[in-house]
Amino acid sequence: MAIASPCLDICKSDRKANLCVGCLRTTEEIRQWRKLTDHKRRQILAERRRRETKLAERRAIR
Repeated sequence: MAIASPCLDICKSDRKANLCVGCLRTTEEIRQWRKLTDHKRRQILAERRRRETKLAERRAIR
């Protein structure tokens, strides 16, 4: 079974971090999601915590 998209319908991009603030994927990852293997999808999902921290740090600096 394919891994579902982590989209939360909060499609707002932080352009400096190049991440969607809802699902924490890059624009390219969002665009390619359906074509990716489950292995690659798991890798992207595994990055969520690091990306969330990166985004939080960027927002704290503002």
